[in-house]
Amino acid sequence: MEERIVVAKGLFTLYRGHFIQMHRDGVLEDYRDCGIERQTEIEWYQELIAKLSLDLSIRDWDAVSSLEALAKYYQDERMLESVMNFITRQIMGADSIVKLMYAERLISLIVSLRPVITQENRYSAYQQALRILEDILAKPLVIDPGHDLHHYHLKDKKSLNLRAQKSIDEIMLLRF
Repeated sequence: MEERIVVAKGLFTLYRGHFIQMHRDGVLEDYRDCGIERQTEIEWYQELIAKLSLDLSIRDWDAVSSLEALAKYYQDERMLESVMNFITRQIMGADSIVKLMYAERLISLIVSLRPVITQENRYSAYQQALRILEDILAKPLVIDPGHDLHHYHLKDKKSLNLRAQKSIDEIMLLRF
């Protein structure tokens, strides 16, 4: 029995609890055969959120992207809280691309988690995203080594500003 739990947890972690993707890859049946209870899955989701929250970084945004994806099918306000805490402490010292990526992910998290977050937290998160996006617009383009504009579908400062403005416009539509 213990071996089945290890196998199931491995699949759950690998697919980040995304059962549709497990089905697409043909492993959902194997996972379901392990007979994992819903409460155990909820605990695993919480462990996953805690791990991804610790992995947040301005050098690599896999963790924030994973939280963004996870929020689409598992609703937990702690995902937004951990990203907000990270942004408050770290993001303003980052380069322009990192700021844009985190602002876009933050907006996506707000939209996905809308049913479970309070209006006050939603407003605060929108304000934080606006602050980052306005900072991008106001300051010159700053790119750290290893970040290539073309990799993020950007050409220059103008395209960065257009994308930031598009996100600001999205916030204005969502917020009101």
